[in-house]
Amino acid sequence: MLSPYQAPTRRGNPFAQMRQVQSDLSRAIGGLRFAPAIPEYPVMNVWANAEGAVLTAEVPGVEPDALDIAVHQDTVTLRGTREPEPLAEGDVVHRAERTTGAFARSFTLPFRLDPESVKASFRQGVLTLELPRPEAERPRRIKVQRA
Repeated sequence: MLSPYQAPTRRGNPFAQMRQVQSDLSRAIGGLRFAPAIPEYPVMNVWANAEGAVLTAEVPGVEPDALDIAVHQDTVTLRGTREPEPLAEGDVVHRAERTTGAFARSFTLPFRLDPESVKASFRQGVLTLELPRPEAERPRRIKVQRA
């Protein structure tokens, strides 16, 4: 007796046909190479504590004075432009993976920031922002006294 997977029909075995289509599709796609997902630029790390937060952003190829940093309430916005590398006449590009042009990236923190106290430093293509909380919004420890 035939199982339902082997049951013949007027057009052949539909399960065998599906397996064949799946095999053909897998073989066709198997040779393709998919490009990795491009992360947002610039890539950032952010960590926070009771006093505020620190944000680092990788911006190689960008001059520090070409960066525009804005802090409003709980949001930090970083804008700039990464210029393409100059090519001499007759140069042929064999690979161009580094993105160029204008960029903007915003990050929202779970607390308000004190924009007057923000400090920015730049070293080896990495921007570091120290983002303090306003004193009035910092968590306070309350000491319990005995009655």
